[in-house]
Amino acid sequence: MRLRRFIFRALEWIVAGALIAVPAGAQQAPGHPLGPKFEQYLTREVHHELVTLPFYTIFDNLAYSVNGATVTLLGQVTQPVLKEDAEKAVRRIEGVEKVDDKIEVLPVSPNDDQIRRAEFRAIYGDPALQRYALGALPPIHIIVKNGHVTLEGAVANEMDKNIAGIRANGVSGVFSVTNNLQIAP
Repeated sequence: MRLRRFIFRALEWIVAGALIAVPAGAQQAPGHPLGPKFEQYLTREVHHELVTLPFYTIFDNLAYSVNGATVTLLGQVTQPVLKEDAEKAVRRIEGVEKVDDKIEVLPVSPNDDQIRRAEFRAIYGDPALQRYALGALPPIHIIVKNGHVTLEGAVANEMDKNIAGIRANGVSGVFSVTNNLQIAP
């Protein structure tokens, strides 16, 4: 059934002119015979599947890359079940031929759990950053491994990025803070 739907979608793309004809002697985009449109489709589907996982929280970081019909999963999670769920969800997407799961399961540590809670209160308790806490999955992810904190995600401007970094550095018991927050366009 999945294969039938995949073929039907591919035929729709062909009929709609979504696939670009490749001139004789030219090379088509590497990765998959359907080219960049197929990779865009996979990218959208993988993103959707990952952000809707039931155990995905702000203390996890899931990333991915799509190369043809191969999806590589990256990031860090606090629960092994999330790693398994992410791989299963991506495997079910039509057109995915291979999943390379490189997600790291963070070590269990009561100290890291305490730091996670303190970081959450420090960052999302700041009046300038409270607006980011309103969504179902806030955009600032707090990754704690052996007392080292990494901030992942996206914020609206440089000032919010700096405030989050300052607030994260102010939590006691933290050895280091790496601020990988991106500025959203």
